[in-house]
Amino acid sequence: MKFTRQAQAQWKGSGKDGHGQITTASKVLDHTAYSFNTRFEDGEKGTNPEELIGAAHAGCFAMQLSFLLNEADYTATSLDVDASVNFEDGAITKIILNLVGDVPEIDAEQFQQIAHEAKNVCPVSKVLQADIELKVSLKRA
Repeated sequence: MKFTRQAQAQWKGSGKDGHGQITTASKVLDHTAYSFNTRFEDGEKGTNPEELIGAAHAGCFAMQLSFLLNEADYTATSLDVDASVNFEDGAITKIILNLVGDVPEIDAEQFQQIAHEAKNVCPVSKVLQADIELKVSLKRA
């Protein structure tokens, strides 16, 4: 299977006083606000890159785990995943996935093993080491 998904970000102004919008092709995010305040402070409505990475990671991991459980002849009643994305000194230093699963008839050891495999093969888990291509153009007024 091969596909491409798209999203767009627009930023206006300086890093601290500026603001931006994020839109996904699916329009689930449609001109969703983000700013210095939504990224580094609390209280303002909007999103931030780390929150979006956490949501993507939690969602991808839960789906990957579901597929691996199915391969082992288990079906989860529910897989609840919280992702905490830690940002420190200009870098994402750690992502903590907290999983609570309800999977009938599986033992704890096997669930641990399959969950760790899912973490390792989840595409978003791998993305932080992806080849990133950058295409640049400068718009002149």
